[in-house]
Amino acid sequence: MITATDDSALADYSHGHDQSVLASHAVRTAADSCGYFLDRLKPGHRVLDLGCGPGSITLDLARIVGPTGQVVGVDAAPAAIEAATRAAAARGDERTRFLVGDVFAPPVEAGTFDVVHAHQMLQHLADPVAALQVMGQMCAPGGVVVARDADYAGMHWFPASAALSFWREIYSAGARAHGGEPDAGRRLLSWANTAGLRVISAGASTWTYADDDSRSWWARSQAERVRRSNFAAQAAEQGCTPDQVEQIAQGWEHWGANPDGWFCMPHGEIIASPEWT
Repeated sequence: MITATDDSALADYSHGHDQSVLASHAVRTAADSCGYFLDRLKPGHRVLDLGCGPGSITLDLARIVGPTGQVVGVDAAPAAIEAATRAAAARGDERTRFLVGDVFAPPVEAGTFDVVHAHQMLQHLADPVAALQVMGQMCAPGGVVVARDADYAGMHWFPASAALSFWREIYSAGARAHGGEPDAGRRLLSWANTAGLRVISAGASTWTYADDDSRSWWARSQAERVRRSNFAAQAAEQGCTPDQVEQIAQGWEHWGANPDGWFCMPHGEIIASPEWT
């Protein structure tokens, strides 16, 4: 079992846990983030959601497996778990458990889950292969590992924006400097193969922001995260001045105000099972 004491497995969480980040993550749903495996999820299933963040996806999965199911969300950040616990209370969900814990040593019993899920988590880890191995160890016989992750180099937008291009350059450099891999989506299949998992399917899907409401929300969200989250500190490590950081934030706002604005974020997806199941 890989644990938190294995330094090679650790990396800093690139985004941090500022409220701007948690608010952005809290709008994610199982419908827009888990479509690639929802047909496999049945009432009564046991689900482990690693890197659950503020719990919006986790709680959707809990609704699908119903009162006979069991869902546990795990995140290393107490702020994320606090937000998830509040979200559960707001939904009247008293069954779903949220625990502070390490993905490399989850505070749950191994070999007991039908679905072990990670959404946009592996990109932040210095050893995603080890994380996938742990995910496999959490599976019950017949269980599956499901993971979805973004691919920054594959992101596209219109109109062209020097500020957004600079944003991606600085974010990607900062993520790698802290041990992560921002282009995780294209690597999921390779990582799963290296982890010794049996890949059942590998595919892709996108988030697209092109209507007025989604474009405006995405632009505001990203501008706020540029100004308030870990981005500014990591940009400074890459030699950016505060003025340049502000220019990136304003670039997002300018793009969001353009009725022609279009942004597409691709994600890689895998469904896999441990060889021993």
